[in-house]
Amino acid sequence: MFDPNYKFTVVDRFLKYVKFDTQSDEESKTFPSDPKQLELSKALVNELKEIGMQEVEIDEFGYVTATLPSNTNKNVPVIGFISHVDTSPAVTGKNVNPVIHKNYQGGDIVLPNDKAKVIDAAGNPELKSMIGQDIITTDGTTLLGADDKAGIAEIMDAMNYMIKHPQVKHGKVCICFTPDEEVGRGTEKFNVQKFGAKYAYTIDGSTQGEVETETFSADAVVIKFNGKNVHPGYAKGKMVNSIKVAATFLELLPKENLSPETTDKREGYVHPTSVNGNESQTVVKFIIRDFEADKLKEYENYLKSLVETAVARHPGSSYEFEVIEQYRNMKYVLDQHPEVEANAIESLNRLGIKPIRSSIRGGTDGSRLSYMGLPTPNLFAGGHNFHAYTEYVCIQDMEASVKNIVTLSQVWEEKS
Repeated sequence: MFDPNYKFTVVDRFLKYVKFDTQSDEESKTFPSDPKQLELSKALVNELKEIGMQEVEIDEFGYVTATLPSNTNKNVPVIGFISHVDTSPAVTGKNVNPVIHKNYQGGDIVLPNDKAKVIDAAGNPELKSMIGQDIITTDGTTLLGADDKAGIAEIMDAMNYMIKHPQVKHGKVCICFTPDEEVGRGTEKFNVQKFGAKYAYTIDGSTQGEVETETFSADAVVIKFNGKNVHPGYAKGKMVNSIKVAATFLELLPKENLSPETTDKREGYVHPTSVNGNESQTVVKFIIRDFEADKLKEYENYLKSLVETAVARHPGSSYEFEVIEQYRNMKYVLDQHPEVEANAIESLNRLGIKPIRSSIRGGTDGSRLSYMGLPTPNLFAGGHNFHAYTEYVCIQDMEASVKNIVTLSQVWEEKS
């Protein structure tokens, strides 16, 4: 039973964390991609020490780790909880001004400092479940940072609760706050062996009750179209413009399927993310996604056939085609460890929260961690409209996540 008199710290922590500009940089070659992330990481180290966590440290790459020692005689598997400090490069995270809308009564939420930014009730059906509750939004000029500072605040408050309530029995708990998740590098320097957990959970999901055990499998494709550049004044019969070759290829892409804007549920896609070039060479970058890993090769072969068609229409041109593996569906690993999901479902049931088993049309750090030897599904943190000015989070959902982390730790102890 969660102490009904406990004074949650999650909101105060969250409102403090979002003031740190931790936007990661997808063009950077350093790690972390922007050192400003370290300012929050260093502050978290101090907080972890203040609440009484053990083995608190920040390593040379910016990973913050700490442990909560076991307080039971049982041999309980060591579990971990993970969230990321960085925010998306898509929308500025500088000078975040969070706004609390108390006792939400339904309808659209107009953001105060940019009236054109509206969280519309029709487009956000989750708001129906938040009537009478308290919602934190941005002021309309930045993102909020609930992705994933909500997760950090929830883990921190859950650890604080368990330290203050030693009667809550649990095994050893490891926590980690990572950099650069938003640019796909959150696990690049992650040391699974040093972390020390047998299983882990990322607290980086959305709707209350979500347990996400399946992600896309993902590859990147880099296509280089090579042309022949000649001074345009003397180019007749000589120039082959790589930009036009790339344009021919892009026009061949399907219009009614295989794209993010035409797919949902379990449908995969091929998606151009950037085009950059000149007459000599144009580079087109793609991401390829599907829940079935075998389909990635099918999509890549399809793209290659379109490339060859485009090049054939422009005699004298050529191409280079590179596939870069990104991550694989974590379900293939998690299915081998059913207790990880089962215990998460049990925790939600004990709290009276309806479990929502869902598949992520994307990836999480758990995708890679699972294949690195640390089975890691994703649990809800409460945020919505990630990477947008209209991002928001419900305070009561954040508190529910705190309870879930605590209860899940108890479930592992009881079932050991």
